[in-house]
Amino acid sequence: MSNIISSLGAGSGIDVTNLITSLVEVERSPVESRLDTREAKLDAQISAYGALKSALSDFQSLVSITADNDTFNARSVAFPDTDILTPNSISAGAQVGSYQIEVQKVAKAQSLVLETADNKDTSLGLSGKLTFEFGDWTYSGVDSDIPDTFTVNGEKDALTIEIDTSDSLSSIVQKLNEADVGVTASVLKIGDQYQLVVNMPSGASNAVRITSDNSASLGVLEFNETTYTDVLETQQASDALVVVNGLSVTRESNKLDDVIEGFDFNLNREAEGELISFNVEADTAIAEQAIRDLVEGFNLFVTTAKGITGSSRDEENNLIKGDLSTDTVAKSLVSRIRETMNSAVDGVQGTFSALASIGIRTNLDGSLAIDEKTFSTALTNNFADIEALFAPTAKSASTRVQVGQGSQISKTETGAYEVEITQDATQGSLTGGTIAGFDTSSGDFTLKLSIDGVSTNTLTLNTAYASAAAMASDLEALINADSNLSEQGQKVDVSVTADNKLEIVSRRYGSASTVEITAVGADMGTLGLSIGSGTEGLDVVGTINGEAGFGAGRVLLPSIDSPAYGLTFTALEGAASVDPFTVNFSRGVAGGLTSLIERFLGAGGPVAAREDSIETQFDRIDDEREKLDRRIEAYEARLTSQFIAMERIISSLNASGSSLEGLADRLAFTAQRN
Repeated sequence: MSNIISSLGAGSGIDVTNLITSLVEVERSPVESRLDTREAKLDAQISAYGALKSALSDFQSLVSITADNDTFNARSVAFPDTDILTPNSISAGAQVGSYQIEVQKVAKAQSLVLETADNKDTSLGLSGKLTFEFGDWTYSGVDSDIPDTFTVNGEKDALTIEIDTSDSLSSIVQKLNEADVGVTASVLKIGDQYQLVVNMPSGASNAVRITSDNSASLGVLEFNETTYTDVLETQQASDALVVVNGLSVTRESNKLDDVIEGFDFNLNREAEGELISFNVEADTAIAEQAIRDLVEGFNLFVTTAKGITGSSRDEENNLIKGDLSTDTVAKSLVSRIRETMNSAVDGVQGTFSALASIGIRTNLDGSLAIDEKTFSTALTNNFADIEALFAPTAKSASTRVQVGQGSQISKTETGAYEVEITQDATQGSLTGGTIAGFDTSSGDFTLKLSIDGVSTNTLTLNTAYASAAAMASDLEALINADSNLSEQGQKVDVSVTADNKLEIVSRRYGSASTVEITAVGADMGTLGLSIGSGTEGLDVVGTINGEAGFGAGRVLLPSIDSPAYGLTFTALEGAASVDPFTVNFSRGVAGGLTSLIERFLGAGGPVAAREDSIETQFDRIDDEREKLDRRIEAYEARLTSQFIAMERIISSLNASGSSLEGLADRLAFTAQRN
């Protein structure tokens, strides 16, 4: 082909190669120019969408703060300078009020010295199983230092470790620490001796009773009602005792996070008679700043969006259009955000139902401005109403039904919902027969249960109880300490009924709450217990706007995709006795913006669909370029073929002309004579 191209023009003298190139360019240029223009426009639109989404993301981060109810329930605490208490944190929604705290006792952990040796790594020659049971000791003796009575802590599993003759102080420490049950063991060197020191978690009920299956060998490590003299108890376990606003409170830890709701503090030392006074107050400054940031963020977003979706005039009065000025999706998004910010909030009753009501005004250019006087007055006098103006809020007219917001709250429709609870949730239970006696010190008092579908290990009662109530308390502790139940979180309450029968009640609510006795020892009939199933629990039953909800324990859920979907209704005891009541849900300005932005930017949303459409147009342009290349290639080949034919004709004519000139020279009447 190159030889052909290079030979073009040889006969005619015309620069045919450049002529073909020019003709091809003339054919290609208009189409390619149109494709380039379309592609550049699409590139600009993609970039513009990126800039718009970036601006929207910045705005959304500010929206999320004002959509968070915690922003409007922030708390501050004015705490005095003291070493008696140390405040750690205060959470949103902490109970507002004035408090006085007196620390009468701090919690202490039991500490035991179990063994002494000359070398921490020398084998002790002991063997057997050592069991640590957690619970509460009472002491006797002149100095109250003799372990007398031990009450098992049913909330904690016992710890058993295997000791063999090769174990040293160091290896026993390792076994105790690896058990990871809160027991901390260490070896201390005191003088020339090494001591095995064991510290339990703080709290009276976290002391230990240590027994073994080989007292002849391990008796030196035992600490129980009968064997304790070889173990030195350096500190007895005790609970913290504080008086809060005149009420005595005990806790097993010096870290208190449930005495004053939302306020977490540590006890450092005892100071009986000294009162620490402080106030927990609503911190409106956080919400105020969040609102100011939202206004500023909106104005910045509007400015950015206007440059992308709007149009303006330059200094020479030329019209400058944004890259998305004709894009209906982008313009709709910006318009909807403006509308949400400027409209009254659906579901909010009363005066404070729009931003203008708290002094946030709309300027002529669409930006927002804060009227400081009106805004300050609203914050001071009507702060409680401001939360509903911004954040999603659900309010129940019944104190026996708590309304929560689930993960799908963005799908919940604003408005009022009529809720009726027709059946309270109940717990699974089993009631035995009449108790004939409660001395279980001899005989076969064993049983196995299934609690909420989880089977226990074999449980054994082996004590001469002073009363049926004491026996019931020990049985409850025994069941709750079972390792199988503890792993799954199942717990029970055991009590004696008025007609002298044992009642075992699962702490779970709903149809999954069950109690069943699957095996009993020969003498369990004395306690009125036999193999059998109890009464299953019931799920809550109710309706939302006349439509049946889904009950799961105490929680009633609206049907999927119903208007109330996203709300949760927790029915407390007695909810079924209440007449139908109303629950009002409002999304708030920020909640509405969150929902709007999620709909526009979510997978399958308008923005994603528009971007997909643009990408599809890019693909079409690529296809058109390929078609153009094929057409131009064929056009160039056709031109080349035509010019080759022309050159051949010209060459043929030139050859004919030369022949004629030679013939003329040879003719008699045209020949030249010498």
